[in-house]
Amino acid sequence: MPTVYSVPEISCDHCKQTIEGAVGVIDGVRMVHVEVDDRTVAVDGGDDAAVRAAIEGVGFDVAD
Repeated sequence: MPTVYSVPEISCDHCKQTIEGAVGVIDGVRMVHVEVDDRTVAVDGGDDAAVRAAIEGVGFDVAD
């Protein structure tokens, strides 16, 4: 079951590509999908802290 992160600043396909690229290279991540309309990032696998750091590392805040 994927973990879903709320990322309120997602607004376009460029945001989607940037986040998917950053999260997709994390060890253990089997799937990452950004839903622009919902402003969410679904991730299957990987370490929670690493996923959050990757999203924040490309300029987006993860809402709690």
